[in-house]
Amino acid sequence: MNRSRTSRAALSLFVSILPLPLSGCLDRPIEPVEPRTTSTVVERLAQSSIERMDVLLVVDDSRSMGDKQRILAEAVPRLVEGLLRPPCLDDEGQPASNQPPSPLDECPVGTAREFAPIVDAHVGIITTSLGAHGAPGQCGDLQDDRRAHLSTQESPEGGASVPTWKEKGFLAWDPGQKLSPAGDDTLEGEGGFNDKLGRLLQGAGQDGCGYESQLESFYRFLVDPAPFDHLELVTPATGTLAKAEARGVDKELIRQRADFLRPDSLVAILMLTDENDCSIKDGGYNWVVASPAPMWRARAVCATDPNDPCCKPCLADASECPADPTCEEPYYAESDTADPIDLRCFEQKRRFGADFLQPISRYVAGLRDREIANADGQIVPNPLYADLDPSDGLFASRTEGDVFFAGIVGVPWQDVARNPADLAEGFRTTAELSEKDADGLTRWDVVLGEPKSLVLPLDPLMRESVAPRSGLSPIVGVPLAPPDAPGLDNPVNGHERLIGNQGDLQYTCIFPIPAVDCLAEGAECSVCNGTLDDETNPLCDRDASGKPTIQARAKAYPGLRQLEVLRDLGPQGIVASVCPAQTTTKAAPDYGYDPAIAAIVDRLKKRLGGQCLPRPLASDGDGQVACLILEASRAEGACDCGQLGREPVSSDHLAAVSLAASDPSNPGWDCFCEIPQLHGDALSACRTDPSRTLESSGEAVNGWCYVDEHTASAAVYDRNVAQLCDANEPQAVRFVGTGEPKTGAVAFITCAGE
Repeated sequence: MNRSRTSRAALSLFVSILPLPLSGCLDRPIEPVEPRTTSTVVERLAQSSIERMDVLLVVDDSRSMGDKQRILAEAVPRLVEGLLRPPCLDDEGQPASNQPPSPLDECPVGTAREFAPIVDAHVGIITTSLGAHGAPGQCGDLQDDRRAHLSTQESPEGGASVPTWKEKGFLAWDPGQKLSPAGDDTLEGEGGFNDKLGRLLQGAGQDGCGYESQLESFYRFLVDPAPFDHLELVTPATGTLAKAEARGVDKELIRQRADFLRPDSLVAILMLTDENDCSIKDGGYNWVVASPAPMWRARAVCATDPNDPCCKPCLADASECPADPTCEEPYYAESDTADPIDLRCFEQKRRFGADFLQPISRYVAGLRDREIANADGQIVPNPLYADLDPSDGLFASRTEGDVFFAGIVGVPWQDVARNPADLAEGFRTTAELSEKDADGLTRWDVVLGEPKSLVLPLDPLMRESVAPRSGLSPIVGVPLAPPDAPGLDNPVNGHERLIGNQGDLQYTCIFPIPAVDCLAEGAECSVCNGTLDDETNPLCDRDASGKPTIQARAKAYPGLRQLEVLRDLGPQGIVASVCPAQTTTKAAPDYGYDPAIAAIVDRLKKRLGGQCLPRPLASDGDGQVACLILEASRAEGACDCGQLGREPVSSDHLAAVSLAASDPSNPGWDCFCEIPQLHGDALSACRTDPSRTLESSGEAVNGWCYVDEHTASAAVYDRNVAQLCDANEPQAVRFVGTGEPKTGAVAFITCAGE
């Protein structure tokens, strides 16, 4: 936070980039600054309306994901439709009966787009398979290690590729046909944008590596400053255990990233997965946890307190820790059910005395910070916020408010829904998940707990366990059912199960799918094969002979690491459940992943469509607020602040200009103009008339006004606040006429302290 002397009253300066009609939601509160007569505070906030968008789908391609991928393929066209072809609304906010086919077409008379359409979008897919992180003999083929490269295969078996833009590996939405060569300008039909996107999803398959690196996959593609080319095991001169060392740089990934990621786009990451993240650290001895060889044991204290200083591997120097009989046999036996190969990412510190997974902070920083640590610990620019192609004429103007991470993950939908009895009311936002109930608890306490402090989730369904769990789900209010329950007594996960080989975890939620006879030729089932474990598996129904060989349901495990990232990202995170409420009535709003897509569209719509403020502003007797809006742009020496809706910057405001110009992402602004705040009849028109083009006394209205439920008419409030802002941010700035910040410009809103 920078401070400097000014001759004006204390100001809180908020910065946001405004390339199109309306700016994005402010992410931090407007607060008075002390001392109130000497200081100015500058804070960089989200970029406003967006011209470009880059969407990365991160698809789990491990076993059991086929049914979820099919449900997502049904829902993704609604995501594309909602963002790339926003509806035309009338002054009451109702959609026009005849929607134009192209986002570039004029809306019917009396209606206007809900927000400015995205006319330049990239959409690509990567999977979660990053191999076994150097472990020999594990996840070794191409399907197991897809290196976070863009996926273009049309079939899980490979073969033909889906046509992508310039064979770059991603689709390009280009309704104006301005790209060279032109991108897609049609959403529907065979060969259209949605058809190709569905084929890309189908090609992800479910034959990838079982060590799902959900978080590391997107990090490597979007963030890693120098992704390695491959790992090599090197045996030291002394000692017997080899170390994995990174070799080379993955130049193909860096090329794909530079082609895909524009420096001024809104970035949306959509992750689909039914398991917890298993992003194993690369390098050193971390590869051993992915090896089929038996692991080493942990000291006994790890079983009760993994944070204890003496919680170490048995092979580590005991130092001042007491002798531990557990470590007399430092390795697990090959037949020991406490070390199943399929659960090597489960409770690592408790079982092995060490954590082999990348820290959650790596992914939060990667999505939020302009500078990050590289593999050598040096602080370097974050590629996600950099200009990867200086020759394209675009400038790095992305802020953290322009990066979103949506997770369709393992969590009961009831726990994260606004109404646990009806998902048609939608998923809670991260802010709503943080609201405290009468007992001072939040939904994060329910689904996540506090992993760093070893506080378990309040919902026992969100606790990872091999053994059957017990307890009451606090949101659903129904106890977990034991393995011998005669039916699906718990509405979320049916019932617990007995896992004879100790090689799997209990489910967090299940949902019905078309029944499959797992003994039929060609059936692909990972469960319901008639084994002893299937006897108590809630996914399995019995065939005519009474054997549990019919898979009638799909499942998910607690997605705790993904949820921790989503929580820590705050407004950048979007949470949804991989277990749909129902998959039978397609027209219903709670069908499949439609509620998840609705949550994503709703959050991004708020970013694309409105200037939402986190707290109300006090107005004077004339109805104005004590705020200033500046517009900064690159004019190449042709700065003109004399046009309608612009004024030269007052000498009283030059300090604010100086501070704004010192913003670290300044691409060379050489033109600063004030956008006038409206007053008198023009202010009244801005606050009462919802029309997109306003007049007052026969003159066009150009500028901005502040609106909330007390200052605006119901129609204006509904369109500019209620439809676009969160319930806890019921106020906004409205731009009208030529007062709308121009494309590529940057706006600064400065409000006097109270």
